[in-house]
Amino acid sequence: MSLRAKLLQWLVITLMAVNVAAAAAAYWLAWIPAQSALDQSLADAAWALVPHVKEKDSSVELRLSQQAEQILRVDHLDEVFFVVRDMSGKTIAGDRDFPVMQVPEKNKPWIAYGSRMRGEDVRVISLRTQVGGETVLIGAAETRVKRQEIRFRILLSLFALELLLVLLIPLVVWLVLKRGLQPLRDMESNLERRTSDDLSPLPLQNAPEEIVPFIRAMNELLNRVQGNARARQDFLANAAHQLRTPLAGFKAQLEWLRAHHRSDTETTESTSLMLASTERMARQANQLLALARSEPGDFERHRLEQLSLDALVSESVQHFVEEALKKNIDIGFDLQPTRVAGDRFLLRDMIDNLVDNAIRYSPNGSLVTVSCLQVDGHGILMVEDSGPGIPESEKERVFNRFYRLDQSQPGTGLGLAIVRDIARDHDAVIELRPGPEGKGTVFVVRFP
Repeated sequence: MSLRAKLLQWLVITLMAVNVAAAAAAYWLAWIPAQSALDQSLADAAWALVPHVKEKDSSVELRLSQQAEQILRVDHLDEVFFVVRDMSGKTIAGDRDFPVMQVPEKNKPWIAYGSRMRGEDVRVISLRTQVGGETVLIGAAETRVKRQEIRFRILLSLFALELLLVLLIPLVVWLVLKRGLQPLRDMESNLERRTSDDLSPLPLQNAPEEIVPFIRAMNELLNRVQGNARARQDFLANAAHQLRTPLAGFKAQLEWLRAHHRSDTETTESTSLMLASTERMARQANQLLALARSEPGDFERHRLEQLSLDALVSESVQHFVEEALKKNIDIGFDLQPTRVAGDRFLLRDMIDNLVDNAIRYSPNGSLVTVSCLQVDGHGILMVEDSGPGIPESEKERVFNRFYRLDQSQPGTGLGLAIVRDIARDHDAVIELRPGPEGKGTVFVVRFP
């Protein structure tokens, strides 16, 4: 279960429980004042009888006209009863079946309580007063129709409010959690948008205090990984650089040896094999150096400059022609003036790897075309080969390091990975298209 789901579950359950408790408290806070107001009204009716209770010939009687009595008993919803009794419980006036009356305490002039009369629940007010020298009890009672209606309205209002809160609480909690967890989602989006080689620190601006330690720990981890990547990158660059010089010297010695022993067939054949191996080693060293240079950590130390892409291709034309002649490949160039912002060495590495890849995978006697042009402000480099083509399902995988589409061809599987990294460093887009009539592949690099 996700953290959001757990928080949502516990917050909703807790708030629902608190809401139920608050509803019960609200019910009593609403009902008790209403009950007190109704009791006070009934007590006022009992107090209205006090002036009509008189002492006559050592006895107490109620002097109340019939009209006044009718007014006293009038109620649109409830039946009203009254009685006057002495302290012994003898009824002096009023309803003789009036319930047994409770005697108020000395510090309370009247009390209210529930009872039953004529088969119905009633609310009773018992009032004590002095008439002459005698203490009498005056009682007033009414049925509970009005009170039940008020209670029902209170309950109905609270039920409607509770139903609304039951619907709103999960929504409000979800919205609050969504807003509260937004920094985590921002961090997740930040990490998802990154490429595999982007190890820059996560931003701490506007981050809640609770996740700042987590972000700092993540940044420390990213720094350690970046340090390890930089150390590996430096090692590759240093190793490749150190290998290039002795390999170049070894190649020169082998070429001298072959030139001076042409008459010895075995020596010539052996030196040719050694030269081929040396060239492969030199090419792999150059690729390792290009790979190290294309890493973001190293690329950030270079400043982009305005370059002529057609001139960069022209600088390597002779080398490309020599490599193509070895396989009797007709290599053509269509170099129009093309300006791009880039790093000279990295772009040379990109061009070398793209053209070398085209020559390597094209069959003997085929055609390779290298073009560069300017379209709508974009610098475009295109390399078209006559190879077997790249299946749709493999178009993304061919840019992975050490992945080789044709295992029979010599190589390390780094060439296109280097091309991808250099293109990414320059914010360029690589597009793979099928060649004419579906044969071969056209690599298109579009610079911003």
